[in-house]
Amino acid sequence: MSIDALKDILQRHWGFKDFLPLQDEAAQSVLEGRDSVVVLPTGGGKSLCFQAPSMVMEGLAVVVSPLISLMKDQVDSLKESGVTAGCVNSSMSAAERRAVHELIIARKLKLLYVAPERLLADRFIDYLKRARVSFFAVDEAHCISSWGHDFRPEYRGLSALKKEFPKTAVHAYTATATEQVRADIAAQLKLSDPVFHVGSFDRPNLMYRMVRRTDEIGQVCEVLERHRNESGIIYCIRRKDVDFLAERLVEKGYSVRPYHAGLPDEERKRNQEAFINEDAEIIVATIAFGMGIDKSNVRFVIHAAMPKSLEHYQQESGRAGRDGLEAECVLLFSYEDYRMWEYIIEKSETVAREASIKKLGEIHAFCEGAECRHKAISRYFGQELERANCAACDICLKFLKEVDDPLILAQKILSCVIRLKENFGAHYTAQVLRGSRDKKILNRRHDELSTYGLLSEFDIRTVRGWIEQLISQGCLQRSGEYKTLSLTDEGRQVIRGRETPHLLEPVKKKERKRIRSGFDLDSWEGVDRDLFERLRELRLKISKDKGVPPYVVFSDASLRDIARRKPVTREGFLTVHGVGQTKSAQYGEAFMGIVREVCG
Repeated sequence: MSIDALKDILQRHWGFKDFLPLQDEAAQSVLEGRDSVVVLPTGGGKSLCFQAPSMVMEGLAVVVSPLISLMKDQVDSLKESGVTAGCVNSSMSAAERRAVHELIIARKLKLLYVAPERLLADRFIDYLKRARVSFFAVDEAHCISSWGHDFRPEYRGLSALKKEFPKTAVHAYTATATEQVRADIAAQLKLSDPVFHVGSFDRPNLMYRMVRRTDEIGQVCEVLERHRNESGIIYCIRRKDVDFLAERLVEKGYSVRPYHAGLPDEERKRNQEAFINEDAEIIVATIAFGMGIDKSNVRFVIHAAMPKSLEHYQQESGRAGRDGLEAECVLLFSYEDYRMWEYIIEKSETVAREASIKKLGEIHAFCEGAECRHKAISRYFGQELERANCAACDICLKFLKEVDDPLILAQKILSCVIRLKENFGAHYTAQVLRGSRDKKILNRRHDELSTYGLLSEFDIRTVRGWIEQLISQGCLQRSGEYKTLSLTDEGRQVIRGRETPHLLEPVKKKERKRIRSGFDLDSWEGVDRDLFERLRELRLKISKDKGVPPYVVFSDASLRDIARRKPVTREGFLTVHGVGQTKSAQYGEAFMGIVREVCG
């Protein structure tokens, strides 16, 4: 089967005219029966790399999926596209499992989704040996690596697949994996001479902003106001933070549900379904939320605190804009987040603890950094971004600017650390630089230091920010129980004027470029917004009637394309992005009816 022939399948069932970058190469590996590791960012179309080939290969493709909700979403989406797919999990009745079994026996099922625990049960392995398995696809494959950000011990058992099915190809798929994690995935799964397909880690449709947290509720609401009537996720570190923030936002009139492991199972499930089905616009959650979400129309992700690593940030922020349309990712951070994660890691992790602390330092440096966010993320994963200006982050959009004389400013701060004999922390140092009249400062006679009050014209948060930036750039370091500041060799070079660090400060609101500047205009070009809203209403009605999430019926990208093309014939409707023959037959007349009604 050639790739060109596979494109016909793609058009017929999914309504896409061509593969996205790297999808065709990954699909070719499946067709050739060669083991592979595929890394594509969220929204890059990993699932199609194995779903499309399964349609033309003889036998049953078995997909390992970690969560029941994720299986259900995938199977619902496939059925809507005319693909015979099913799953077997503990939430199903005996009759439902029997129906899937009958499809397998009749050789009518092309894709079967199972959890790793069920797949590895002796009876199930024997059962699959009697079925004709075309290949195995391991989704969320980073879970098998202890070097990854979401290690799951139950995934380790998947190494048995090559032993039990030595002639059957195994393909691993993930959105987030460093080179070390990719190699570990291949080793743990015991893949045979695998081919590695690694796509670009850059998500150009995401607009990244790092914001020092000063007023959590106010800063969160500022983002929410830009995304009225749109779906979004807000991440917190602790359960109590989720509860507090969700309650405050409900009080302010937002459509919000909380999600964390401390809630009763039924409430947690109910809240997740409300978000998926658009009965709630916003979910406030810990990192326990997300892996089981296939929702394509998340328009914003807010981190109310710094996540644990750049892998976590890439994965969590990547849940925005899966449909390829623009989305905003805002990370509110402070040094307190670093301290909290450090405490959690020291208390709860025994394996790879040093590696976790290193990763924590890397994301803290990323938050404080002065480099284009898209470039920094790409470089972390071993890739270089060639664009000089991404036009989709706070650095490139000039939300932050370099101070007028960073060398002099840095020398003032470093000199103060020296005058304090490297015995005090960041906050105390900032107070001295601002000329605070705090009793502790006066009692120690630090108001007599030559550096006292040197930065009195700036507020405490700005000065603290500069100190954190100097730490992230290696000019200062924290040490000891009290995290006292001391100069590094790099800092001494700055004192001597031989090195100049980058120091940033926020741009005043009136000087900023527009928040959603440039990067999101193309996706709305030519779109009739009133028609789009009417199409959304119809989509929601259909989804509730069928008991599936709205984005399973049509993505936002498809609705915008309908509102742009305004098709009124079957042939015209089939030209819409993401409309295949099955969906056209099911929904074409209803959606074209809205087009005729609104546009005459």
